[in-house]
Amino acid sequence: MTSAIGDYALLADLRTGPLVSADGSIDWLCLPRFDSAAVFTAMLGTPDDGRWRMAPVDGTLVERAYEQDTFVLRSVWETPTGRAVITEFMPVGDRADLVRIAECIEGSVRIEHDLRLRPGYGVASPWVRRVGAAEVEGQEVEEQEGDGYLLAIAGPDSYVLRGPALSPDDHRHTTEHPLATGERAVWDLAWARSYQPVPPPLDVDQALADTRSYWRGWSDQVEVSGPWAEAVRRSLLVLRALTHRDTGGIVAAPTASLPEDPGGVRNWDYRFCWLRDSALTLEALLAHGRTEVAQHWRDWLLRAVAGDPQDLQIMYGIAGERELPERELDHLAGHLDSRPVRIGNGAVDQFQADVVGEVMIALAQLRDAGVAEDDFSWPLQRQMVDFAVDRIDDKDQGLWEMRGDPHFFTHSRVMIWAALDRGVRACAEHGLDAPVERWTKVRDELREEILERGVSAETGGFTQTYDNTEVDASLLQIPQTGFLPYDDPRMLATVAQMERDLMQGDLLLRYRTDGTDGLEGHEHPFLICCFWLVEQYAHSGRLEDARTLMDRLVGLTTDLGLLAEEYDVDGMRQMGNFPQAFSHLGLIRAADAIEAAQAALGDGASASDAGPLADRTPAVGPAQDPVANPAGAAAAADAEALA
Repeated sequence: MTSAIGDYALLADLRTGPLVSADGSIDWLCLPRFDSAAVFTAMLGTPDDGRWRMAPVDGTLVERAYEQDTFVLRSVWETPTGRAVITEFMPVGDRADLVRIAECIEGSVRIEHDLRLRPGYGVASPWVRRVGAAEVEGQEVEEQEGDGYLLAIAGPDSYVLRGPALSPDDHRHTTEHPLATGERAVWDLAWARSYQPVPPPLDVDQALADTRSYWRGWSDQVEVSGPWAEAVRRSLLVLRALTHRDTGGIVAAPTASLPEDPGGVRNWDYRFCWLRDSALTLEALLAHGRTEVAQHWRDWLLRAVAGDPQDLQIMYGIAGERELPERELDHLAGHLDSRPVRIGNGAVDQFQADVVGEVMIALAQLRDAGVAEDDFSWPLQRQMVDFAVDRIDDKDQGLWEMRGDPHFFTHSRVMIWAALDRGVRACAEHGLDAPVERWTKVRDELREEILERGVSAETGGFTQTYDNTEVDASLLQIPQTGFLPYDDPRMLATVAQMERDLMQGDLLLRYRTDGTDGLEGHEHPFLICCFWLVEQYAHSGRLEDARTLMDRLVGLTTDLGLLAEEYDVDGMRQMGNFPQAFSHLGLIRAADAIEAAQAALGDGASASDAGPLADRTPAVGPAQDPVANPAGAAAAADAEALA
């Protein structure tokens, strides 16, 4: 059995993200990209599905941490005969390497390895041979014992392991390498195309120094403050780690098919770029001073969506690929026996009406941060808004990618409103050209529709869909768009129903799983929803409740500051894909919301008055729309200045 989800550490090179367990086993590794077929897949099966375990013999892990503001992992081990430090990292550069350094700091230790290369998600057994140094490097040298490299080839991929020799042992490679005090050993696993030259030896010390310098240099430019500053900083680093360095695409998570419901079927591949998740990530990065990352994502978006925005998808591949077919890997047992194991994601074909709103909100923030539109970006946004208008009468699958029947989800309708609202404001505030009168008319009619059909006559709060009276945590995003204030009576009634219907312990479920989502089984509290609740509390006069819940949620982060998608309250464990961008950006927003609410109170405002400070952009309704009502322009400008 593999380790629990929360026991893993993430390594990162801005192209992929292997996971290392607390017992020293790399159980998940996709090379060279997040969405490449895994060569280590033990996390979704057994050790024989591929892994690389490296740890001191009879060792006990006594300390594990990232080096300050990096993804360089440092683990301290004790054995009956000594102590060792293992340092692991992926160099941030132009090649794909995974480096593991073992150093004896006291007494003596033996470092054992169990390397099982299994490309293709555990299907392929590569051809592995020991190659002499002279053959690999093309040099005339006198070969010494231990010289040479392990070379494994499987189809298009090759893997080169440099370091003290490992010996073959029934389709795996093992060793026990002795170290005395002050001695160290280095192993570097490098990937390359099998038809290209073997990568030259890596200057490990220089690569380590450069990698530390990169992450710390990036982190030094991040603006954080407040009681949860370190959690926010680590979350921002996670969002950066999940951003592909070359393309600008932001993956939802580096993993696939980790279960939301242990033993159940809710197992999905998250190694793709959801427009919604990416847009929310962009907002978090913008709020903390990383405009250049946000602009890189905008460029990715323009490439991915280029062509006909009427064919807009909810997600794309890392380089903007449109085809992401979902299939099942029957040979894998699944994490916690959760099957089927899926790669690809069939939700790519769904219509989710909220996506354009999320994207338009994020791009409005980028525009307000001073990044000018060009002759490509604004025309594309115009077409995206027109796409939302053209499909305004279509039901959708909702934010949570329901696999049941489509509905008019209230959250989706609000996000369409937000798309139109940001389009109208772009024209009024930035002088851009669009069919403003048409957009304004549709926006205002949609607002009236939402308030009529999306509010329960019984509870006075918003409903999940127009045709039911259920409540859904996605409704917490309504005031975030500026549709209405956080302390509007309809929002307070919505929150009250959530607290009655969706709380599991002190954490919040997305919705009640009663079969309406088209899936069997149940799930656990969804962490971003819990952070949205913190935000709601902070801006509706419940600041102490916000702080209490925030402390609880930050306390759920792993020893390395990481969060999965969900949290199992009864089992006290992380569940779902890991680490999850959604959860980390939720943490960032929640911390910012509390800080903004506290600052407003410090200025003599009431807690409810603090609400608009956390809005993505201020509310612009018909009465204050500077286009529909020019007299409202000054009020809108004042609100913008406050935000």
